[in-house]
Amino acid sequence: MKKGFYTIMSAQFFSSLADNALFVAAVELLRTSGEPEWQRAALVPMFALFYVVLAPFVGAFADAVPKGKVMFVSNTIKVVGCLMMLFGTHPLLAYALVGLGAAAYSPAKYGILTELLPPSQLVKANGWIEGLTIGSIILGVLLGGQLVGRAIAPALLSIDLPMINTGIDTAPEAAIAAITSLYVVAALFNLYIPRTDAPLQPLSLSVAYLVRDFSACNARLWNDKLGQISLATTTLFWGVSGNLRYIVLAWSAAALGYSTTQASTLVGVVAIGTAVGAVLASRMRLDQATSVIPLGIAMGILVIGMNFISNVWVAAPFLMILGGLGGFLVVPMNALLQHRGHNLMGAGRSIAVQNFNEQACILGLGAFYTGMTRFGLSAFGAITIFGLVVAGVMWLIRRWHRDNTVRHKDEVDHLLAIARSDRH
Repeated sequence: MKKGFYTIMSAQFFSSLADNALFVAAVELLRTSGEPEWQRAALVPMFALFYVVLAPFVGAFADAVPKGKVMFVSNTIKVVGCLMMLFGTHPLLAYALVGLGAAAYSPAKYGILTELLPPSQLVKANGWIEGLTIGSIILGVLLGGQLVGRAIAPALLSIDLPMINTGIDTAPEAAIAAITSLYVVAALFNLYIPRTDAPLQPLSLSVAYLVRDFSACNARLWNDKLGQISLATTTLFWGVSGNLRYIVLAWSAAALGYSTTQASTLVGVVAIGTAVGAVLASRMRLDQATSVIPLGIAMGILVIGMNFISNVWVAAPFLMILGGLGGFLVVPMNALLQHRGHNLMGAGRSIAVQNFNEQACILGLGAFYTGMTRFGLSAFGAITIFGLVVAGVMWLIRRWHRDNTVRHKDEVDHLLAIARSDRH
């Protein structure tokens, strides 16, 4: 791997670490403020909001500006969102601004991989990036849980600045202040990301043009016989995974009686399994990616199995296996999607299309779950619905791919040959 790859990994680690710690801190901030549960559930779709709204623009922006600079600006926006949450802005609005920073960050983060590395290293690079990201999710969720817990929060609150009244008086506020510093560290790493040789694409100032261009890119990827399968799979996976992060917190409280700090450890367990699955999948070739689709059906069935668990010693290994299936599923499909997108359009535009679809799924499922929570749906009911959705839709995607290999055999074989031979 090239030297710049490790700088990208470091920046991604600290940014993702802060994202996940902030999620737990925001949940606890809403809980201790006496806000209803549906607002805690709404954190997930609020984070996804700007991914969907700004999708036509962030990809073009990432292709028009050096990607290291895009990542720096994005982390700065996240810092502003943290400070707003810290000093009185409603957590849902402030968290949406952090989501804006994440929306701008993602096309640059993944897009620079296709500029820096040859296609033959994309699966491996994605395995390491996703493995590291999942590792940061594990540590971030655990860190957020500990920062709002009884062990660390009092120590943070005891820190005083001479002659300055910060207004930080609660454990969640102290946690958010500490998390802000992680975004600053990520921004510093962004400054050292190398400029690649890939030419910058001019950025149009016409909103109508950008929307038309994005729509055309979206249609182009959905019409590609391999792009559509990988896009459908990753869209569903991230749509469900994004919401399961909160559902596991809610399920842990309902089934095991866990506090936010305790429940965050089980979210971390899922992430550990995902990291292991992601690293194992990094050995696969691009042309083998579609062979993992059946794992998505198994994953959906396992999600429903959570309803029958009431013991943490059973829950921990079960959740690790569940995460492992997800990691092994998403890494090769994500790499295949990047490969097809890079061949069909600019890297930033390709990732923006991917983010739009995935985050729209998170937003839609999150809004559905939030609405059901507001009207009394239990965590057990949500788990059942999510499991059935995953298994059913993955079964449909499998049939879709089989139909493509029969009705469009020559085209699919040609695209697989490109994935197999394009190594430089």
